[in-house]
Amino acid sequence: MFDDRKQIVIVGAGFGGLAAAKGFVGADVDVTLIDRSNHHLFQPLLYQVATAALNPSDIASATRSLFRQADNVRVLMDEVKDVDTTANQVVTLHSGKIGYDYLILATGADYSFFGNDAWAKHAFVLKTMDDALGIRERLLAAFEQAELENDRAARRRLLTFVVVGGGPTGVEMAGAIAELGRVTLAAEYRRVQLDDIHIILVEAGDRLLAAFDPGQSDCALAALSQLGVNVRLNASVEQIDSHGALVNGRAISTANIIWCAGTRARDAAAWIGASTAKNNAIFVEPDCSVPGHPTIFAIGDGASYRDASGRSLPGLAPVAKQQGRYVARLIRASLEGGPNPGSFRYHNWGMMAVIGRSRAVADFGWMKINGFAAWLLWSMVHLFLLIDFRSRSSVYLSWSYAWFTRGRIARLLTRKNGPNFQPLHAGEASS
Repeated sequence: MFDDRKQIVIVGAGFGGLAAAKGFVGADVDVTLIDRSNHHLFQPLLYQVATAALNPSDIASATRSLFRQADNVRVLMDEVKDVDTTANQVVTLHSGKIGYDYLILATGADYSFFGNDAWAKHAFVLKTMDDALGIRERLLAAFEQAELENDRAARRRLLTFVVVGGGPTGVEMAGAIAELGRVTLAAEYRRVQLDDIHIILVEAGDRLLAAFDPGQSDCALAALSQLGVNVRLNASVEQIDSHGALVNGRAISTANIIWCAGTRARDAAAWIGASTAKNNAIFVEPDCSVPGHPTIFAIGDGASYRDASGRSLPGLAPVAKQQGRYVARLIRASLEGGPNPGSFRYHNWGMMAVIGRSRAVADFGWMKINGFAAWLLWSMVHLFLLIDFRSRSSVYLSWSYAWFTRGRIARLLTRKNGPNFQPLHAGEASS
């Protein structure tokens, strides 16, 4: 390995990076896959870890194990700090400089607070396993502390959960918190009353799930309302601090704010001096290459790709996976003398969002499904997309348990000292 063959370096082991690396398995090239973590994470189900429905191992697999039989793929748990485009080298934190003939940037995205970076100190985001586990600790510890609290106003603050963003992640998170808090946990705490628990979903637009059909937005709104979620549309977050959030001039006193609104590509563009869109995603050519750098490709959330109609592709897992497979096929065709696949074309297989137990919406363009049928379809699709059989079987059993018992399997608080909650100030209460 690592002789005179062409060297492919892939930065990021998310959906795009993993798909690209798999595309080179067995090829006459050497691949180095670099990621800051040692696992591939199935992000669409990350909110279920955050709400105690699944264990971390259910939605994550060790990256190395996925390439055990691939002799030409090396996996490094490392962090890229820069790229020397003149010397064709990736500069890493621990491994030094790694040369490449082709570089694929699949670095993904983080949440954006739209210039209000100070808010990040007081709000949770949901991008990594650590994020999910932090939210889980906060949710479970909130109920434990509320059970110890004599003051009703303090209990209400502890049990007020604000989710910002009415896209799929925000809708799924708000629904899951409502079922965890109002169905599973409320029955087990003697001092906590249903009136103490408030789940508030804040959306700046005039409807939820803006990318879906308006009728499906209405279905999602109705489903969340039935779960006890207070949905606030046309609502702008004006401030987030240690006391809570200010929304349309109204203060919400809470210790629990989960930010699901807006993303920003990570800083790969700065490594190569590339032009970017407003969300910091790298502008790319029709073949996903970076302008001026024909051997460097950007895919997934880190790339701004416009389709034939001029629309930017959404930051979805299917986009990243298809781009990863395409770039691997393109590079292999160039090296092996095969037919050029032409420009990248995204095949939209549809969108789905689940709203609690037994309710979902699915939009396939030519067909739209709501309710229980959409939930069944959502469940089957996500089970199929999980990367290995062990994960599929474990998730299936967990979902079956939750269906029949309304219980949650991952409710352990394991940290010696639980989350520290900001005390309620005199006169404050939830809006």
